[in-house]
Amino acid sequence: MKIHILSSTDRPGSNALKVSRYAKRIINENSEVEIFSLADYPLQDIVGGKYGKEIESVKTFNDRFLSADGFLFVIPEYNGGFPGILKLFYDYLPFPKAFQRIPVSLIGEAAGAFGALRPVEQFAQLLSYRKAHIFPDSMYIQRVNDSFDPETGLKSEKLQELLLKQLHDFPEFVRKLSNN
Repeated sequence: MKIHILSSTDRPGSNALKVSRYAKRIINENSEVEIFSLADYPLQDIVGGKYGKEIESVKTFNDRFLSADGFLFVIPEYNGGFPGILKLFYDYLPFPKAFQRIPVSLIGEAAGAFGALRPVEQFAQLLSYRKAHIFPDSMYIQRVNDSFDPETGLKSEKLQELLLKQLHDFPEFVRKLSNN
C-alpha cells in the first residue's frame, strides 16, 4: 500500500516539509510512503493559465503523485487560507477523478493559535467536492515554531498522542477503503 504526503507549499525550508518528513517516518512503519513538495511543482510551465492543455511536466508530477492509495496533505496557513500554489496544483489535477473515492488525511500547521484550522477546512471542502474520503481525525499544529520538533514531534504529550494516533490509524483507513 502506498501513501503520498504533500508538503502543500513552495516556501523554501517550510515547516510543512518538516512535518511531512516527520509524518513519513511514522507512517513508513506500515506503508510505502513518498513525500511530494509543491516547491518541486512545475509552476513555470502553467504561468499564463494553460487550463485544459496537456502540459507534460505537470502531467508527470500529477501522475506520480496520484499513483498512491491514499494522500496526506500537510497544509500551512498563509494569510488565513492555504497557499495559492496548492490551489493551482488542485486545479491542474484530472477532474473529476483525481480524488474520487480516495482516502485523504489532513494536517494543518501554523505559527498562530489555531493551527491552520481555516485552511484545512477550506481544502477539505474542495476535496469533498471531488468526492474524496476524508479521514475524520485531522491534526492542527498551532504555534508550530515552538510546539513542533522535527525529530521528536509535538512537545505537548497530549497533542503528540493525537498526532501519532492520526498517523498510525490513517494507513488502516486507506486499507479498508482500498478493499471495498
